Amino acid sequence: MNALTDTTGFYWHERCFWHEQGAIGVFSAPGEFLQPQAASESPESKRRLKNILEVSGLIDELRVVKPPAATLDDLLRFHTPRYLEQLQAGDKARGGNGGDCAPFMPGSWAAATQSVGLALAAVEAVALGEVSNSYALCRPPGHHAEADQGRGFCLLGNIPVAVMRARALGQVNRVAILDWDVHHGNGQQAAFYDEPEVFTVSLHQAANYPLETGGFDEQGEGAGAGANLNLPLPPGCGLGAYAYAMEQLVLPALEAFNPELIVVACGYDACAKDPLGKMLLNSQAFATMTAQLKALAERCCHGKLVFIHEGGYSEGYVPLCGHAVIQTLAGSGIAVPDPQNDEIAAWGYQALQPHQQTLIDSWRQQWEQTTR
Repeated sequence: MNALTDTTGFYWHERCFWHEQGAIGVFSAPGEFLQPQAASESPESKRRLKNILEVSGLIDELRVVKPPAATLDDLLRFHTPRYLEQLQAGDKARGGNGGDCAPFMPGSWAAATQSVGLALAAVEAVALGEVSNSYALCRPPGHHAEADQGRGFCLLGNIPVAVMRARALGQVNRVAILDWDVHHGNGQQAAFYDEPEVFTVSLHQAANYPLETGGFDEQGEGAGAGANLNLPLPPGCGLGAYAYAMEQLVLPALEAFNPELIVVACGYDACAKDPLGKMLLNSQAFATMTAQLKALAERCCHGKLVFIHEGGYSEGYVPLCGHAVIQTLAGSGIAVPDPQNDEIAAWGYQALQPHQQTLIDSWRQQWEQTTR
């Protein structure tokens, strides 16, 4: 490879940090006895990630790109015209709610289309071989957004739009999407549920959000039957459970699909410090999973790997997790110390628990029977 293609692309834009949702705190709407506070999905965890890359010097080893916002034509590959009109009308008025727990204020349309633009550029650059892999610091997130509504802080489907565009333009065909956000990746599932050439995998906390989706039995339909895999892990899973799930089922299933491109919906809310999740991961766990996917991508698809930033609500800990991931993607020696990495690893119940192993083994056996 030349110096350019043997590089990790980093896609970000200040506009994404200007998305505002109003004072709703950890709740989906204000209430009589709920003192106003900043929304849980704030710009700070993402801005601090960008800042730590600057301070450590890692950003100087990346190809930094600020691409244009997504066009309406690209958004219409996934979203309905009526929903996009609803968002634009609310943006011009006093704000609104994209659907279920997806509030927004004036200015959010520009931020959301810019967020999709980051994903579009990150996917295209890797698909065309312009960079070896990429990381898009998207905000607002997108993995809950559906064709006709926003959900769970997500207004537009960053990954579905980017993958649909790349496939429509003939840049790639077979795509695998792994979502390790602590919440179910319902947006990708809905977008590609009947599509056999896009394999969607979601590793999430069972019955967190959305409550009605994310079961293991949801495996695609029609031509896409067997191309959707959900692993709804019980609350309290830590390093052992995630490592076992990855090694026993996620990585083998991805490799068996033999994709041309792997996209990761990279949420950090499975970390031990997150206020909206009940999992126990440390920054090293995210780095380890990244290294596993990087090696898998080298075997399957010439290293073509894209990370799209999703959730993660610990303003202090997300930057450490994100830096570890991007350092691993870039193969860099520039590290930042995580003062709590070893402490979290020493917490109780970090080892694989019997009930967790039994559940994952059961899923593996059922999956192998389904996909024979």
